[in-house]
Amino acid sequence: MSSETNTSTLKPFSTMQLLYFCLGFFGLQFAWQMRLALSGPVTEGLGADPLIYGLISLAGPFSGMVVQPIIGALSDRTTSKWGRRRPYLLGGAILASLALWAFPNSSVIAQFFGNSLGVVLAPWAGLAVAAVMIWIIDACVNIAQGPYRALIPDVVPPKQHAIANSFLSFAIGLGSVVAAATPPVLSKFFHITMSIPAQFVMAAIAFTGAMLVTCIAIKEKQHVIEKTDEETKEKHSFFESMKDFLTTSPEIVKICVLQFFTWIGMMCLLLYFTLFVVHNLYGVPDIAAEGVDLASFDSVKLAGTNFALICLALFNLVCFLVSIPIGVLSTKFGNKVVHAIALFSMAVSYLILAFSHSQIPVMIGMGLAGIGWASVLALPFAMLSQYIKPGSEGSVMGIFNIFIAGPQVVVCTLVAWFINHSTMVKPDGTFYHWEYAFFVGAIVLACAALASLTIKEKKV
Repeated sequence: MSSETNTSTLKPFSTMQLLYFCLGFFGLQFAWQMRLALSGPVTEGLGADPLIYGLISLAGPFSGMVVQPIIGALSDRTTSKWGRRRPYLLGGAILASLALWAFPNSSVIAQFFGNSLGVVLAPWAGLAVAAVMIWIIDACVNIAQGPYRALIPDVVPPKQHAIANSFLSFAIGLGSVVAAATPPVLSKFFHITMSIPAQFVMAAIAFTGAMLVTCIAIKEKQHVIEKTDEETKEKHSFFESMKDFLTTSPEIVKICVLQFFTWIGMMCLLLYFTLFVVHNLYGVPDIAAEGVDLASFDSVKLAGTNFALICLALFNLVCFLVSIPIGVLSTKFGNKVVHAIALFSMAVSYLILAFSHSQIPVMIGMGLAGIGWASVLALPFAMLSQYIKPGSEGSVMGIFNIFIAGPQVVVCTLVAWFINHSTMVKPDGTFYHWEYAFFVGAIVLACAALASLTIKEKKV
């Protein structure tokens, strides 16, 4: 039988320990925020339309479905002197940081290969390099993220699981706020313009530095895995492991359904919000009309991108402010009720965004959406942790991530295709209906809220 950490012997974390614990997630989200907010403008400048952008963004869900289950299972079986989770946390951060530096320099990197690609392929070289860098970033973020979530049941007592996940929401909100707010704040108050490459370098430093601090501060106990002959002979395929996971309890299936709908809705916002602001709110054409130079819109595009970053900072600031209160409320009233209310509020916020034509309603909608975001980042994991068998934390989190990553494929393909085929022609050029993503998101988030209410929770 496997010999694993006895959860009854885990000492409660102090507030300072919880802060050290979540610091690495601050860096992870800092980098992820830069990738989400700026990948659209970068790839668009290299020639990507909505469908191509969506296909490139498949990097996230595919790496989530493939990388996290594999890394999660490997981390369960790792017995290094550095612990079983920390090597993946730090290794993923370092590799992602290198790709973060390379991504905004894709066109420069592509120039080294321009002569060998020929006339046909050379114009697409920059976009190809950018696509590869996005896939590397997303894969490495997943390498760090899965074991990070699995670290909670490893080192945190069961009664603190909800509050520990809420601290991760706290870190995610803070990391996103700092990442999104830094460029516009420096521009407005200090007259310092950060280039997009500089922003990605900042993200790379934050990711590796913060993860290093967490890996030093949080000590893992040694895990000695001893198996009987019967266990050694038994080999589970991935599909058998998923079957075991889903048949552990009917409530796990309900939580997975909840996540499926939730993450269709979440990616409708995270993937398309910046492009919605630049094109729908600020009036920058997706495709200029004949005789209209898109370069003449560069200053407006920059203003739109900065406003989108401000809105994303507000979105994550609200997440940051309500993450701990949501953990406290869920302890008192139950995870599923608090989560359902938060999801309904987010569905309303999407409708506000879809019908907005000025800055104030957009900011209101993003602020309201931040409440749901704080809940999404914490409470489903708290509900799932009640059903995790000791010793399988990494595998479970990896399999569970399939129901986060899988729905994103829908957003990157079907929703992207829908937007790509929904256009309106104005004197300046052709515009896509980016707001359609918010209508889709509102519907699926309402479904997720209803799914949350069907879950039966264990008493801890």
